[in-house]
Amino acid sequence: MGIEFMEASADRVVGRMPVKGNTQPYGILHGGASCVLAETLGSVGSAIHAGEGRIAVGIEINATHHRSASEGYVTGVATRLHGGRSLATFEIIITDEQDRRLCTARLTCMLRDVPK
Repeated sequence: MGIEFMEASADRVVGRMPVKGNTQPYGILHGGASCVLAETLGSVGSAIHAGEGRIAVGIEINATHHRSASEGYVTGVATRLHGGRSLATFEIIITDEQDRRLCTARLTCMLRDVPK
């Protein structure tokens, strides 16, 4: 997928991904690739929030694709909406290099103790 992280904390995770190599047969960014980027960023934020000795497991994701991209990089910004003991929810906004919104996603992760 070629995802690169630029920032990561329990409140906000930023990463980017190339369009090239992540396209559908029509030459535009695959919606599934946008979901992979969104889930990756939200899961990292959830895991940081969960803390040492805990894991984050995605339980629900949804995404609305607003427009397409056919070149360059897309950037995702995951912002924590809720951070509790058992659940963490992030909103992920994916934009193109012109800062146009391509996708709005929401991810909820269950937070659990590391299995023994």
